[in-house]
Amino acid sequence: MNDKTCIAAVIVAAGRGMRAGGGLPKQWRLLRGRSVAAHTIAAFRTHPRVGPVALVLHPDDMAMAPGWEAHPDMIVVAGGATRAASVRAGLEGLAGRGVDRVLIHDVARPLVGADVIDRVIAALDTAPGAAPALPIVDALWVGAAGGTVEGTRDRAGLWRAQTPQGFRFEAIRAAHRTGDGSAADDVAVARAAGLDVRIVEGDERNLKITGPGDFARAEALLEDGMDIRIGNGFDVHAFGEGDRVVLCGVEIPHTRALTGHSDADVGMHAVTDAILGALAEGDIGRHFPPSDPQWKGAASRIFLSRAAEIAATRGYALSNVDLTLICERPKVGPHAGRMSRELATILDIEPSRVSVKATTSERLGFTGREEGIAAMATVALVKA
Repeated sequence: MNDKTCIAAVIVAAGRGMRAGGGLPKQWRLLRGRSVAAHTIAAFRTHPRVGPVALVLHPDDMAMAPGWEAHPDMIVVAGGATRAASVRAGLEGLAGRGVDRVLIHDVARPLVGADVIDRVIAALDTAPGAAPALPIVDALWVGAAGGTVEGTRDRAGLWRAQTPQGFRFEAIRAAHRTGDGSAADDVAVARAAGLDVRIVEGDERNLKITGPGDFARAEALLEDGMDIRIGNGFDVHAFGEGDRVVLCGVEIPHTRALTGHSDADVGMHAVTDAILGALAEGDIGRHFPPSDPQWKGAASRIFLSRAAEIAATRGYALSNVDLTLICERPKVGPHAGRMSRELATILDIEPSRVSVKATTSERLGFTGREEGIAAMATVALVKA
């Protein structure tokens, strides 16, 4: 069994924390154009040693489940009334999937690094549990009711706990089944069940977003050492026999259809090429050659999703997409909003970051003669 099938993650996102402001739970607030949850999930989905990811949502948020469940490596379950109940639901959702080790992570820690995840995984080779932490280096005071210092506490041996907290899967699953649900975190659950938990080095960047100021800190950390890449994509497809075209995943009735080896979605092809170009990864033909019969008639969302995964694996987040479709007909305007939303869903970004617009070539050239449709796209990728 390889690591991809035996190491899983549970991301706990069922809380209703509103202290961070913004009028909605902190996991759904935006952080550099993506939700906090999206940043956190990406950290585990793109890690080379983590396989299935269980996302635990509040019952009121389960309408979001289909979008996440569209990824074959993800499952979504409803959480419980307490954190422990939510973790238990996530663990039960992973049962029967061949999971040997599991990493349990708070959704409010979106800046967790691959090195922290690696250290937790490595410790599980010789320990039943492991968790990252940072030693307390500041003096500890005891405050009186009036806000004055009443005393001090010895900081020796004290640590600031972080997540992900990792465990042998069946051991922590059994511990949660027998626990009373009052534990503050999964280390407490494990220790109550007699499991040893090893401390590994944490990371100051792995902060937990709690209050409004934490968003500013997280933004600053994401901007530190920013690497921006720009990519352009261009594609054309000719018209052939048919009664509809597919543009950016949206079917539009028409007197003709676009021809091509796949579904000939010229818009998605241009965006795919733009992402690959920004990464210096060639073009769509290099990754999905038309000479390969497996791609005949394939949905272009497969190509676009793969390009986005390559970007995420390299540590890049998609900042925005600007796509222009060039044709006389069909009219794109009435469908542009749906196209933006479809692309945003595939790329896992906000629709407000995807622009789809159309123009004509004033009856000039092959598009002007209505022989086909052209598309050009520009994307920006950002790496923190």
